[in-house]
Amino acid sequence: MQRILVLGGGFAGLWAAAGAARKRAELGLAADAMEIVLVDRNAYHNIRVRNYEPDLSDVAIPLARVLDPIDVRHRQGEVRGIDAARRTVEVAIDGRTEAISYDALVVALGSALVRPPVPGLAEHGFDVDTYTAATKLGSHLERLAAHPNSLASATVVVAGAGFTGIEVATEMPARLRALGIATPRVILVDGASEVGATLGDRPRPVITQALGALGVETRLGVHVAAVEADRVALTSGETIPCATLVWCAGMHASPLCGALTASPDRLGRVAVDACMRVEGLSAVFGCGDVAWNALDGSHPTVMSCQFARPMGRFAGHNAAAQLAGTPLLPLKIGWYVTVLDLGDAGALYTAGWDRRVISTGADAKRVKQEINCQRIYPPQSFGRAEILAAAAPVVQSPPPQVLAAAAE
Repeated sequence: MQRILVLGGGFAGLWAAAGAARKRAELGLAADAMEIVLVDRNAYHNIRVRNYEPDLSDVAIPLARVLDPIDVRHRQGEVRGIDAARRTVEVAIDGRTEAISYDALVVALGSALVRPPVPGLAEHGFDVDTYTAATKLGSHLERLAAHPNSLASATVVVAGAGFTGIEVATEMPARLRALGIATPRVILVDGASEVGATLGDRPRPVITQALGALGVETRLGVHVAAVEADRVALTSGETIPCATLVWCAGMHASPLCGALTASPDRLGRVAVDACMRVEGLSAVFGCGDVAWNALDGSHPTVMSCQFARPMGRFAGHNAAAQLAGTPLLPLKIGWYVTVLDLGDAGALYTAGWDRRVISTGADAKRVKQEINCQRIYPPQSFGRAEILAAAAPVVQSPPPQVLAAAAE
């Protein structure tokens, strides 16, 4: 028996396992001839990009619903180490450590929020990095709403004015009002001098206008200095009465990538070729937030499901193809979009690496909701044929709006 081992059940890992299963079926191999095993700490696949939303009732999809129909084994455990020389992975399962061997390995362990040693952050801070963390934040906000309204309980400070921070901040006023907090106060804090510094100049006027319309305050060019249960101190000297700090500042790839490369990029990612093979390790593939490649020939991939899903499909396909001795397929992605949720102010839809604004407001919001609630989900029939079809190693065509913008 040959074994493909997939580490991680996020957007990249789930689709890597499905991509490998699809190729195995195409080869006419039985599950006991080419075993596919996915290891993840959770029993579910989290639609992580929705964790900022108030309703999380359908963002945790049991892995068994997707993997069982396509004959992929799921083992719930914590990956502790990777030994590429011995082709084994150390996993903690049910209180014991087990070494799982592989013939081909797909590393899709994702990224995690960077949590610096800010005094009080670990004790009093919240985030939306994981499903568990997002539900913890939701429960906290509900408890606050049940208490007498005070300035601190009505105030949320969001640290980090990047993509996630903006989505959390713009969603928060309506979320707090829905909980019964009549006069919410939301403050977005970032060390940069501009909101959305990494998003560029073109989208900024739309973002700034949305923040103003929603009453979201900003504190720019400053950092969070300390966090207490009922206040947040900034490096400017300002102290804000606040019972909720949501940390959204910075991401880093899984530290286990250190076993795969001596020269990770600034985000801790490993370099992969167009077939998703880790440089210097022929039996190891990387995809999603742990890996990078200039798939359009010039721009490195970014940490997003837009790249993670196709990277996963191609990584899984190629892992199975390599074991079978058939040709591998290179991944090329020739287009890039961003769709930023702006709460009750709608959304912002951009195209290209220069982020030309395609649409805003309600029109962009419809696109965002289609992506968040439909496009990035596994087939809701959870049928074998539908899942394998969705795992095909192809790249979706650009949306019509992007094609129109490119023709201008």
